[in-house]
Amino acid sequence: MLGKLPPGSMGLPIIGETIQFFSPHRLYDVPPFMKHRMARYGSLFRTSLVGQKIVVSTDPEINYDLFQQENKSAILHYTESFIAVLGQQSLLNQHGVVHKYLRNLILRLVGPANLKEELLNDINNQTLKHLRSWAMCDIVDIKEAASDMIFEYFSKKMMSYDESKNPRKLKANYDAFMHGLLAFPLNIQGTAFSACLKGRKNVTKVIKDTLKERRSRVSKSTHHDFLDDLLEEIANEDAMMNETIAVELVFMLLFASHETTSTSLTFLVKFISDNPKVLSELTEEHEAILRNRGNSGEYSETITWDEYKSMTFTHMVVNETVRLANIVPGIFRKAVKDIKINEYTIPAGWLIMVVPSVAHLDENNYEDPCVFNPWRWEVRDYAQELTSQNFTLPYFSITLSPNTGGQ
Repeated sequence: MLGKLPPGSMGLPIIGETIQFFSPHRLYDVPPFMKHRMARYGSLFRTSLVGQKIVVSTDPEINYDLFQQENKSAILHYTESFIAVLGQQSLLNQHGVVHKYLRNLILRLVGPANLKEELLNDINNQTLKHLRSWAMCDIVDIKEAASDMIFEYFSKKMMSYDESKNPRKLKANYDAFMHGLLAFPLNIQGTAFSACLKGRKNVTKVIKDTLKERRSRVSKSTHHDFLDDLLEEIANEDAMMNETIAVELVFMLLFASHETTSTSLTFLVKFISDNPKVLSELTEEHEAILRNRGNSGEYSETITWDEYKSMTFTHMVVNETVRLANIVPGIFRKAVKDIKINEYTIPAGWLIMVVPSVAHLDENNYEDPCVFNPWRWEVRDYAQELTSQNFTLPYFSITLSPNTGGQ
């Protein structure tokens, strides 16, 4: 190795600085773990988390250069403990041609074409159904209710799964999985991480059983869901798909679609509730759409694609929510060879963690960065963004970017 390591501390043997990293912190702020080390070491520093040697980068220019090195000097990668619970064959552990192949499969489900033709009104109808149900309750836990709503929709979309008719409660096992996902990776009976692995095992068994049941059927009845698409890929001898990858893909997409999005929606409700002016402008934008439908006298719950694209302020609110919520604590890459950055060297085999919250809450990038202000986004061209692959569907918080290989 040439050069020298970035400054920093590797903490205790094995444990490293994991405990400090997972310490709770207040919302709308850069985690203290990052703030303290940035103040002491600068925007590039080394640490050790969950048994992995990691270089943390909070410098926008360095981060840009790193993403430009995708599949050259660095590849998409996460910590071994994270891969252990998400699966060795998951999208997050695939690179190059395989990653691109899986990404294109996902775009069939949540890409702009399907969003326009099917998802837009399916999701709208699902939301209306649950809003009416919530209106009958005295108190609603938005996080739990939103999670149930999204999981119900996407579990049916993925594999025609109905929680109310299945004795093996998939959602409960996903909840156990989520509670231990960011816990210290100690696989001992009674720990959150152990419950996480057990929840993962139970969920994947349901997915495997469903897949095998469909493959064994003589009638070959179709369900018109994502699992049917994957079965077609498995039957194609030239495709890269197999049963293991199919199960891991369904597992990861169910996790990604409901957990991060329900958290974002919870923040969204809070932000709107705390900002009457935002609520007023949102209301005006949506009422204007109703007025523009003409005088047919018939109220329709269907949203057209043009109406969706016209929701400029709505998209500004979504963008501002994602910026402030900072649901993803870090984006990881792995150095496949020594990477020279200024006078420092990131050794091959080390992980690199980019921290989005630092850029999202940087006062050099945003005026009053901790203030919820959707109007800061009004210069964006949303109609153009909705026709590209660089988008985040509000119900599906995975960025599918051809430039970064996916996040």
